[in-house]
Amino acid sequence: MKHGTGYGLINGQESCPAAQIRRMACDAYIVPAVLGSKGEILDIGQKRRTVPLAIRRALILRDKGCAFPGCRKKPKQCDAHHVVFWANGGPTALYNLALLCPFHHNLIHHTEWEARMRNGLPEFIPPAFLDPERKPRRNLLHRQGKEAA
Repeated sequence: MKHGTGYGLINGQESCPAAQIRRMACDAYIVPAVLGSKGEILDIGQKRRTVPLAIRRALILRDKGCAFPGCRKKPKQCDAHHVVFWANGGPTALYNLALLCPFHHNLIHHTEWEARMRNGLPEFIPPAFLDPERKPRRNLLHRQGKEAA
């Protein structure tokens, strides 16, 4: 399931693509588990999805609000987003987190926008239909007077 292939069962009955199940797990704050044919646990997601206070404070200092380009939402209006999705094994670590408001958090999870980290800062890659070159973008609004590479 790590590569988005295969299927899984919901409530032991409904078959869904693995990628869809991972998105649902992330959105629902649950720990995904891979079971063998006899119901034995073969793999279980990371134990801690929630962001500890110290990491959240560092995230606020770095991002200063929603990291999505052009968004003005303040840190208190944002959640910590795992750039490499937690359900895909992404660590709960500053180098893998970005502040996102609920609207942009949903956008990243449910559209073709992509997030990545570069030089310690989050950047966002638009879908090809918006930008055929898919040029990465950063939110410069929270970095007044600072160079944003």
